Amino acid sequence: MWALTALLLLVPSGGRAATLEKPTLSLHPPWTTIFKGERVTLRCDGYHPPLLELRPISTLWYSGHLLLPSHKKSIEIQTPGVYRCQTRGAPVSDPIHLSVSNDWLILQVPYAAVFEGEPLVMRCRGWYDKMVYKLHYYHDGKAVRYFHSSANYTVPQARASDSGRYQCSGTMRIPVESAPMFSAKAAVTVQELFPAPVLRVTGRAEARGGVAVRCDTRLHPQKRDTPLQFAFYKYSRPVRRFDWGAEYTVPESEVEELESYWCEAATATRSVRKRSPWLQLAGRGSPLDLASTSAAGPQAATLAPGNQPLSFRKPPVSRSASTATSVQNTTSSGLQFPAGRAPTAGPPACAPPTPLEPSAGALKPDVDLLLQEMQLLKGLLNRVVLELKEPQAFPEHRGTLETPTSHFAVSGRTPETTIVES
Repeated sequence: MWALTALLLLVPSGGRAATLEKPTLSLHPPWTTIFKGERVTLRCDGYHPPLLELRPISTLWYSGHLLLPSHKKSIEIQTPGVYRCQTRGAPVSDPIHLSVSNDWLILQVPYAAVFEGEPLVMRCRGWYDKMVYKLHYYHDGKAVRYFHSSANYTVPQARASDSGRYQCSGTMRIPVESAPMFSAKAAVTVQELFPAPVLRVTGRAEARGGVAVRCDTRLHPQKRDTPLQFAFYKYSRPVRRFDWGAEYTVPESEVEELESYWCEAATATRSVRKRSPWLQLAGRGSPLDLASTSAAGPQAATLAPGNQPLSFRKPPVSRSASTATSVQNTTSSGLQFPAGRAPTAGPPACAPPTPLEPSAGALKPDVDLLLQEMQLLKGLLNRVVLELKEPQAFPEHRGTLETPTSHFAVSGRTPETTIVES
């Protein structure tokens, strides 16, 4: 009977053991690298049920794959390795990698991942806290900060771009000032707090009249308790400023302009703030069919809100007569018709096409005159070329230096060009 009672007490009520989350392992002080001989404290925070049994075990500790003898909530360590912990009925915690250095200079970075918007702090330590002078911090090989003497390097609000490999360098007086020393490189990861939101249509709001849209995003599992606020915009104009609600109702009169909306998600302090793409209209078969209420154009592309399009509407299709019936204003040789006599571009919409013969008849006298002038000019050019090639054929012009243009003149009485032989 006693064994059965002890067995029942091992299982938490309500099946809680099946849903327990893994415990959180923390490091104090919060640095992954220490000097040889130093000690740090590991603490395991999770569900610790009060058990009534002969050998109560609430916490298990692991160094690599080795089970440690301690069962307390916290332990002190000074050897390098990968440490994990486990509470009763819960999975194993995330690991902590502890390094022990024997260098003159070490760079200490946070033991856990830093999230967007949180401060990122690191420090460059001299051997057993000796003062470091001419201190430089490097990010991916580039110097990012200089201090005259020992100081922490802090990024007030970390971003994904702050991830990378860091290093520090400096000098120490042991007893005189040494040459520059460099620490080993340390990796830093800045985790994404939440991805960029997406504005989605959820359905019609019958009570208020309009279409309901939602600003969707998802917090990192370790930060799911972080409160977020949401704002909604139509083009660059805010239609609802930051509030705790993730939904907004588009008025019925603006349903056709749904594709012009976007939203923004941010933390309460605005340390992290991200925008969604422009709303993409739902297709047929989705919870809301906008085919009959939206503009009959292509769906809006996923654009950054900064690239605001001028319009999302499809331009109306022209139903005028074919442009094949229009007459160009010039001939194929590039000569222009006299002003005022060119035919118009075409008939108005829905009107029968007008025949173009009258316009062509009105142009016939001018065309005939142009052809006559071209024939005369052709004859003159032929005579000039022949005279240049065979001067013996024109004995009357021997010994003269006149240019061919002296052999003809243009009469001013008529528009026709006539030849006057000398």
